[in-house]
Amino acid sequence: MMPQALGEFEQMVLLAILHVEGETYGVPIMEEIERRTGRSVSRAAVYVTLRRLEKRGLVTSWMGEPTGERGGKARRCVKVEEAGLERLREAREAMDRMWEDLDPRSVGRLP
Repeated sequence: MMPQALGEFEQMVLLAILHVEGETYGVPIMEEIERRTGRSVSRAAVYVTLRRLEKRGLVTSWMGEPTGERGGKARRCVKVEEAGLERLREAREAMDRMWEDLDPRSVGRLP
């Protein structure tokens, strides 16, 4: 059975995790997506997606060190697993194949 394909937002979350330096968690992931795409992202959407990706074995999470800025509460940090990297590669390759032989400047124009 083929692994479940990644949705667009799942790809964005995985890529944002890879872009953020150091231990990462929901808020920096959300900010990275907003910064790179210009679209507004809800914190809840990121956390729901992270849980779904973790259930699929594409990311793992752990509790980080407690921080003073959070009143001594720890953050749930995440990292992309090898399976997540592989799904990202597959998604990229599939989109590249779909774009093959098309001129992005002429897509959507009538002949």
